[in-house]
Amino acid sequence: MTPDRADERSSSARFWSKLARKYSASPIKDQTAYETTLARTSAYLRPDHSVLELGCGTGSTAMILAGNTHSYLATDFAAGMIDIAEEKLAVAEAEGAAPDGLRFAVADIFSAQTDTPDGGGYDAILGFNFLHLVETPEALLARAHGLLKPGGLLITKTVCLKDRAWLFGPLIKALKLVGKAPFVKFYSFQTLERLISDAGFEILETGTFPEPRSRFIVARMR
Repeated sequence: MTPDRADERSSSARFWSKLARKYSASPIKDQTAYETTLARTSAYLRPDHSVLELGCGTGSTAMILAGNTHSYLATDFAAGMIDIAEEKLAVAEAEGAAPDGLRFAVADIFSAQTDTPDGGGYDAILGFNFLHLVETPEALLARAHGLLKPGGLLITKTVCLKDRAWLFGPLIKALKLVGKAPFVKFYSFQTLERLISDAGFEILETGTFPEPRSRFIVARMR
């Protein structure tokens, strides 16, 4: 990794860490979309599955999905996000309601922490509202492909704002210069699906339920 890219990742991690408490306190904008995403994802997970979640934020989704898996490693490169996730897990453990096999870690997909202990790989890798914030998606998807077991699943939901880039692009660029916005990539549905397919995945399911600007994709490692 070049120094510039390392600095960029560090800057992004600081941005999200600072935002963590406010982010955690904010209500879910579209509860129906969130619940639909959880339901569709859960349909693909099994009690014997080993799962890796990328960009888990404050852990709310992991706390729900992990209960239907054997092991679930939820990661985020922003330490502030993981601090809150671990607080939630501690409360759940005290109440006897914590999912078995759930762990949180400050890491990204390139970190050694994401390697499976036995080297056997993951049954599923998840990333929600995440890919549009990644500067090098090709490298990330290649790493994901390498971490999955044969036939493993990649399940993502990604904001696609290509048709609004003319409006949001200059604004986000200006805010990013003063530390008020993260890196954002503007995808179309077609570009996103081609990116995943070109990385060695077969798309099994894709949809926009019910939010029209977020694409839910389930893909299987070829």
